[in-house]
Amino acid sequence: MLESHKNTANRRVKLGGAVASAFCFMLSAGLGCSSDPSAGNNAGAGGAVASSGGSAPAQAGAPAGGSANGSAGKANGGSAGSVSGGAGSGGSSATGQAGAPAQGGNGSGGATPVAGAGGGSSGSGCTRELLSTTLNNYFKALAAHDPSSLPLADTLKFTENGKESKPADAPLWKTAGALKYVHSALDTETCMSASEAVVPDGTTDIPVAVRIKIVDQKITEIETIAARKGDYTGVTSNTTALAASKDTIKWEESVAADKRNTRAELTGWMTKYFKQFPAGVCNTTSTCKRMENGGGNFVCGEGASCAASSSSTVLNPRLVIADVETGLGVGFTLFTGGHPDMHMFKMYGGQVYAVSAILSKGDSTGWD
Repeated sequence: MLESHKNTANRRVKLGGAVASAFCFMLSAGLGCSSDPSAGNNAGAGGAVASSGGSAPAQAGAPAGGSANGSAGKANGGSAGSVSGGAGSGGSSATGQAGAPAQGGNGSGGATPVAGAGGGSSGSGCTRELLSTTLNNYFKALAAHDPSSLPLADTLKFTENGKESKPADAPLWKTAGALKYVHSALDTETCMSASEAVVPDGTTDIPVAVRIKIVDQKITEIETIAARKGDYTGVTSNTTALAASKDTIKWEESVAADKRNTRAELTGWMTKYFKQFPAGVCNTTSTCKRMENGGGNFVCGEGASCAASSSSTVLNPRLVIADVETGLGVGFTLFTGGHPDMHMFKMYGGQVYAVSAILSKGDSTGWD
């Protein structure tokens, strides 16, 4: 799907027919140009994901000046410090309006869909501890092939690769083994978690994305993307590299308060990421790397630009959530060619340091 770096910059994106050349642009769309003169539109230094062979480069993904060693299970750490300079145009409260990063928000994000497919927020009482504990229990139940131990709501909606079913009837629930790796974004405002994981599917480890929504202590939504061999042929899956990214990107490490982006900035970046594909690629550091299903080790800004794009939506940002404490943004869409798609990125100080996508095969996300 992604051609060599040398050829990528010279190829034009052809939506619908040439997914191979299109995706290299899409994975690094941003909100505004970097203010760092030392590196142009892709300024800064930060983490790089592991290469396709699984080795981890020396660059670290921790915020400049250090970061707090907060865990994903820390209770209720959702308050954010804003980036110096304030939010860009379009910024609003954390109820769904997309905002532009202070580093250069010259593009509109429109309304950001931050609530679950069922609509509305979770109400009070949602904590990071609740989301983290529920995730741990989910993967244990998955490995046991028995969802009965989970607090499932009577109205639960469950999908795997866009197909709706009961959890126990889904393919992965019949074949999954014990969890081997996971990193997660915890959004206490919508009471949703989004995870990228490595899970055995029978005897083969595969990349898996899972979104869980909780309302009144009950699980009301579960969205799963299981990337099996042949589902997405653009890049060969690499579960070793996906797991190694924990040490290079530090996905779940808390961002220092003075480096945190606001919720509006995180969701706004993700919204424009999809809507303005393939133009508007800004706010990525010079060392920002991207993965697809753990595969590849591509520079985020390769073949892209910070030019303004058409206001027409190319990819529908169906759902966007944010974890302000760890600087993680997550977006969901149906990528060109029929691929249910979850993207996760790491941002702090107005700059994006890594992008990782999990894609499978399906005619619909099951949530559109």
